Amino acid sequence: MRHHFWRKAGFLILVVLLLVFGGWKWGQMQDGVQREEVRERQLDFRAENTKLKDELKRGENEEQKKNKKQEGRDREAQEENAQESQEENAQESQEENAQEKKEESIEGVSYTDPPSLDLASVRAMEAGAVLDTARIDENMIDSLFSSEEVGEELRQKISGISYQENDHISLGDLRYIRVLHMGFDGQTHIGELLVNASVADDMIEIMSELYKNSYPIERMLLIDEYGADDELSMSDNNTSAFNYREIAGSSRMSRHSLGVAIDINPRYNPYVKKTGSNETKISPANGADYADRSQEFDHKIDENDLCYQLFTEHGFTWGGSWNSVKDYQHFEK
Repeated sequence: MRHHFWRKAGFLILVVLLLVFGGWKWGQMQDGVQREEVRERQLDFRAENTKLKDELKRGENEEQKKNKKQEGRDREAQEENAQESQEENAQESQEENAQEKKEESIEGVSYTDPPSLDLASVRAMEAGAVLDTARIDENMIDSLFSSEEVGEELRQKISGISYQENDHISLGDLRYIRVLHMGFDGQTHIGELLVNASVADDMIEIMSELYKNSYPIERMLLIDEYGADDELSMSDNNTSAFNYREIAGSSRMSRHSLGVAIDINPRYNPYVKKTGSNETKISPANGADYADRSQEFDHKIDENDLCYQLFTEHGFTWGGSWNSVKDYQHFEK
């Protein structure tokens, strides 16, 4: 009986031990499973974290690349803008320099160093041409006021026009003079006159003094350029001297026929004559606005005018001082 008890007791103890061991083993297994799950989750987390880091890094790299590209484009744009700005500045500078040179050239100073003109070149220029005085030696000026006999070329030009065969004056009595005069445009022009040899020196001295004082004479061409038509020449405000013709409205020869008279700026200093019918003849017709000498206007010849003073000093008579008619443009000797 006692033996049977111990058998049961031993069996129970064994069962209890098996249960305890099994429970412990089961716990160990569960712990292992949990640890494995935790480790897997950790690995998954690490993998996910690594993936996120890689994605972030790729994103950062792409952003950096974009930024670098943008920086490159910005830098190129800045360089292009700088280049364009430099080109614009250079162009503006060139234009400003050109404008300054142009303005300075107008004032009589040339910085482009144009080729100089010698005496022969100037004398070859046509009457009426503009002379750039910056291109000539200042000492040459006096040589450009000259007188010469009528040559063959000029004889052919004036024969049958301003010069007619006559018993009063021959071509040998005339002198062709070349002068400089200041135009209404403020520039130096080549002028020409045909005058009697007896007044050639007077004309040269007077014209030289007028030029030195910048006295404006609009135009100075031989009247042959107008077909010896006095009205056409005066209407164009052309200053001229010799023209073999009669005095307008009479059969008497004009002093112009002998080359001892000259008309200066005739449009602004017209011929004015009262007629018997209380009418007034004005020549040229387009000079009517300047017939009233009580008015003040440019290019008016009166006793205070330099032109009047110089001609009268050289013994010329002024038509503006006549009684029967007033010829304000006219000086004769």
